[in-house]
Amino acid sequence: MGRSTTGVALLATAVMTLAGCGQGTGLQPPGVAGSPSVSASASPGVSAEDSPGATPAPGSGPGSLEAAYEQIITKVLPSIVQITTRDSLGSGVVYDTAGHIITNAHVVGGNKQFEVTLATGGTPRSARLISSFELGDLAVIKVDDPTGLKPAVFGDSAGLRVGQIVMAMGNPLGLSGSVTNGIISALGRTVTEPSNESSPGATISGAIQTSAPINPGNSGGALVNLAGEVIGVPTLTAVNPELGNAQAAGIGFAIPSNTVKDVATQIIRDGKVTNTHRAALGVVVRTVIDMSGQPAGVSVVRVMKNSGAQRAGLKAGDLIVSINGTPTPSTQDLSTVLSALKPGEDAKVEIIRPDGSTTTLSVPLEELHGS
Repeated sequence: MGRSTTGVALLATAVMTLAGCGQGTGLQPPGVAGSPSVSASASPGVSAEDSPGATPAPGSGPGSLEAAYEQIITKVLPSIVQITTRDSLGSGVVYDTAGHIITNAHVVGGNKQFEVTLATGGTPRSARLISSFELGDLAVIKVDDPTGLKPAVFGDSAGLRVGQIVMAMGNPLGLSGSVTNGIISALGRTVTEPSNESSPGATISGAIQTSAPINPGNSGGALVNLAGEVIGVPTLTAVNPELGNAQAAGIGFAIPSNTVKDVATQIIRDGKVTNTHRAALGVVVRTVIDMSGQPAGVSVVRVMKNSGAQRAGLKAGDLIVSINGTPTPSTQDLSTVLSALKPGEDAKVEIIRPDGSTTTLSVPLEELHGS
């Protein structure tokens, strides 16, 4: 996924496209750190006590909700940083007192060195890349001087419910320390990012859909609940192809915090992701285009030696047209189907042989390697 809003990818269950929420520095210079800007659109009369997991505030009604917002912003915003590279900017979340910061892989791109600025201001700090997990669009960087950094509290995304009030914190359009609000609109979305020079086209399973406005520069920031916990990392926003790929208001996606914590723990401990928890067929593939220019299937370019695919009888030249009955006209669709499966399971792979014959193979799935 690129660091602009130009790329697109199909949602698994709706005719909609997605764009990255990183931002190129040519679009807008970084904002001056200072007081956060807040865009409030929640319905009045909903108190913090009405939201599960919320931090209670005295009284009830709009004043109570407003007080809760203020407390949460004061608590969490110091943990949000702006990440600047030679050609883009995005957001990040302080993960620990050692100086590790979580962000999106498409924010760091191919860069190894960064400048990190706190939402509360101060001199930018130099940082370096620890590792980037492009398949899940997550990365960990580390500042050279962690003095005074305040780690965020990461919550349990497994307990989220549709309707919970959330806030998105980051640096949209270079406006440092910005906050928007909304609700969790849906859970368990599978979204695939467009592939380009900075991303292979990550597929994110279990994504959180939110109505909290997410704009270029929000990538890698924090989606926060009313308990002041980070429950997701904003990564994508939907765009409408019927309106020239203009951003679709109120449809954004975040990587769940449990996924973020798992990836961060592995990178910090091992220097890379050693267990992706994702399924792979054990083949190298490419999309085949039919005479009308439309994707018609996934061609097997190479079968990995000693893989389940090889044992099942998949061969170079075979055309994969479906997995477990779900059509796979493109590599993107194949990735989306596999994201819902687990290593060790058997997948029913429907193929067309080079001679035109069709067959279905039972292929044992393996673990997708992180690098």
